[in-house]
Amino acid sequence: MYHLDIYGTLVVAALVLLLGRKLVQSVPFLEKYTIPEPVAGGLLAAFILLAVKQFTGWEVSFDLSLKDPLMLTFFATIGLNANLASLKAGGKSLIIFIFVVVGLLLVQNTVGIALAEMLGLDPLMGLVAGSITLSGGHGTGAAWGQIFTERYGFESATEVAMACATFGLVLGGLIGGPVARFLVKNTKTPGLGADDEIPTAFEKPYTGRLITPLVMLETIAMISICLLAGNFIQAGLKGTAFELPTFVCVLFVGVILSNSLSLIGFYRVFDRAVSVLGNVSLSLFLAMALMSLKLWQLASLALPMLIILSVQSVVMALYAIFITYRVMGKNYDAAVLAAGHCGFGLGATPTAIANMQAITDRFGPSHVAFLLVPMVGAFFIDIVNAAVIKMYLLLPVFPSVAG
Repeated sequence: MYHLDIYGTLVVAALVLLLGRKLVQSVPFLEKYTIPEPVAGGLLAAFILLAVKQFTGWEVSFDLSLKDPLMLTFFATIGLNANLASLKAGGKSLIIFIFVVVGLLLVQNTVGIALAEMLGLDPLMGLVAGSITLSGGHGTGAAWGQIFTERYGFESATEVAMACATFGLVLGGLIGGPVARFLVKNTKTPGLGADDEIPTAFEKPYTGRLITPLVMLETIAMISICLLAGNFIQAGLKGTAFELPTFVCVLFVGVILSNSLSLIGFYRVFDRAVSVLGNVSLSLFLAMALMSLKLWQLASLALPMLIILSVQSVVMALYAIFITYRVMGKNYDAAVLAAGHCGFGLGATPTAIANMQAITDRFGPSHVAFLLVPMVGAFFIDIVNAAVIKMYLLLPVFPSVAG
């Protein structure tokens, strides 16, 4: 076992990002299907570490102390860039997209439970390989895994949940680009954003932005407030009926802080500085998350579970093409939304943003997509998903739970 400390881990993460950028620029397949750079570099690093372990017996571990703070920083920047006036303007689209997302939750759980029954598995495994880990991610998977173990006797629920969430994270970053490319090629109606408009927030991560040291310092101060207050709120809600993941609390604080300061005319958030810090945090978080994947742990998934997850990936792609894209307008914005939905429908919101960035950096901005996906994928989905999961646990196939 060779352990890299926090500095070594940061160096490797930065190199992984540079490697990913070089790969996407050099490999036609990756560029053609707009695979996000952190995904390309991170997965290659994970496969290299897998080969090292298989042929030499050496295992490399990382100090991932920065991973969660980077993720929370990203969500803080999402909140700080969320303009409630713009959100109100896109209210109809937001409501429609929430219904689309809820539809996927129902489909994922129905498919998971049905396949688990067909394969002779505990129906709870179908839920774990459904919206709990795919739309919910590692955090939701860990929380429900513990509940399933403690209350329903599903001994390996947490381990299965972590493996399923890892599988989803990888696939979410891989299928979004091909799905969006297919849709963009067959889209004649442009989105609401145009190429000559100034890209906002996270739409084009490599666009140059003029920032002063003072503005950067002010932005870091606001992000720090979001992290501090978000963690405080999460601790206060822990164990109550209103308990939410920390990242949701951090995002919520960012929304309230930026819009309150703007409303009273005291300060207006400088979105260029926020987007730069958000993009750096997002890229480093994804690089760390993917390069530290222990791919050999996916082998611990029994073949039936791999079948369920593979089917869920196909279902996600088909749902994005035939439901998300069509319901959201069958235009360019809808194609970018479909790529984002693949990201957080199988993995996590950071993956969704990376998917959309890969598309908009190549084909042009989509203000609608970058308005809807962060709010729905990072905020609404956790609340709705919890209600959907509890509803499914009342079904007759769960007699020990229903009773």
